[in-house]
Amino acid sequence: MRLHDQAQQRRGAEAAGRASAAAAQVVQQRPEPDHAVAAFFDVDNTLMRGASIYHFARGLAARKMFGPRDLARLTWSQLAFRLRGTENFEHIDAAREAALAFVAGQRVDDVVRLGEEIYDETMAERVWEGTRELTKKHLRAGQRVWLVTATPVELANILARRLGLTGALGTVAETEDGVYTGRLVGGLLHGEAKAVAIRALAEREGLDLARCSAYSDSANDLPMLTLVGHPSVVNPDGALLAEAKQRGWPVHDFRSARKATLVVLPVAAAAGAVAGAITAGIALRRRKIAG
Repeated sequence: MRLHDQAQQRRGAEAAGRASAAAAQVVQQRPEPDHAVAAFFDVDNTLMRGASIYHFARGLAARKMFGPRDLARLTWSQLAFRLRGTENFEHIDAAREAALAFVAGQRVDDVVRLGEEIYDETMAERVWEGTRELTKKHLRAGQRVWLVTATPVELANILARRLGLTGALGTVAETEDGVYTGRLVGGLLHGEAKAVAIRALAEREGLDLARCSAYSDSANDLPMLTLVGHPSVVNPDGALLAEAKQRGWPVHDFRSARKATLVVLPVAAAAGAVAGAITAGIALRRRKIAG
């Protein structure tokens, strides 16, 4: 090939390449991270059908950490409390603290390992796809996404990690030398405590709460919802639905008619989960004492 032809070929390639670059359209661009904005999601009945700690307790029962009779009591308590429409905060605090006692004496590493297994077996399929899409929307916008739940933080971290979220705020259980004592550090992450945790996290991470979002199903989470500039409700209970309509908040309901009987969502749904776990936990502790 002559030098003249080679030069012409290079000029053609140059022109073709520049023309292609000029005509290129950005189909999807990764957003610049907005470190001042985050979205906060409740877990039980907001992100996941039912109470996460209940599903975890059932997984432990399947591993013979509870007996069949204990599991039957746990299930009955779950159903019984779901039929009630009010919640006593002192009773819930006492009930959840007692429920967390069923991990007393267990190593944190072992509980986390079991939590990973139980998530794969029974919890992943219970995540609401609609809520999952809401979390993805915030991630695509370059925002951080945090779970905020009364569930033990170790279990909440598993959920956040498996769903590709930023992290989780959860109830902190006391440990000594890597073993659960069965006591809590400061109490449950419930109601006003969630708002306190979010404010503390916002201060630590430099978040602008006026630009942040929050999602929940329960009127108990009004302190969290009213803390941010963009609250929304998901699968709301009656009290929260009324509040949302009055305030003009967005409402998302992902409950299908087919599953409605399985996902009756009074405010006390979470209470039923832990109340059942209490029964199992007490039985387990009695067996330990007897043995």
